[in-house]
Amino acid sequence: MQDAQADACWLDSDIINQVMDIQVHFRPYSRTERETCLGLFDANCPEFFAPGERADYASFLDTSSACYELCLVQGQVVGAFGLTGHERLRRSLSWILLHPSSQDMGIGTAVMARVIRLAISLGLELVAIAASHKSAPFFTKFGAVIHGFISDGWGPGMHRVDMGLAIQRPNRSLRPQLLRGSV
Repeated sequence: MQDAQADACWLDSDIINQVMDIQVHFRPYSRTERETCLGLFDANCPEFFAPGERADYASFLDTSSACYELCLVQGQVVGAFGLTGHERLRRSLSWILLHPSSQDMGIGTAVMARVIRLAISLGLELVAIAASHKSAPFFTKFGAVIHGFISDGWGPGMHRVDMGLAIQRPNRSLRPQLLRGSV
C-alpha cells in the first residue's frame, strides 16, 4: 500500500511548465541530492528559515522524503517541496524552498501549480502549510487561509503561521446537466 501511495505522488511527473519563458521541470528527490538541497536551505537562511531548522531539514531529507520533488530550470536544481502525509483527504506542504536568485520569476507559482495538481490527483481536500511570517503572504496569493500564529514558533524572530489551502476539484458531474438543460 505504501508503494501505491508513493507512486501517487509522482502522477503527472513529466509535466513541464512554461513560466515567463522559463521551462520548469519537476522530478523526484534522490538522496544523492541531499547536499544540493541543504545548499538551498542555506541560501534561504536566515531570511526565510531559522538556523535551528537545518538539522530538522537534514533529518527530513534522510528519512521522510518519499514524496519530495526537485524543481529544475535549465537542468539546475532551483527549488524543492514535498506533499507529505498519509491522510486520505489532507496532506502537508513540506519544506518548500526556492533559491533566492530564482525568486520573483514565476517559478514559485509553477511550484504551487504543481502542488495543486498533485493534490487534485490524490483527491485531497486540504493542503496544510506551516509557513513563516515572511513566506505566508506568498501562500495567500493561492488562496491559503491563516489558521494560527505562534510568535517565535520557528526560532527567535521567525514566527510560525499555520495555514490551509482548500483544494477545489473540478466538478465534472455538473457539465452533463448543464448541457442537457441548455438544449
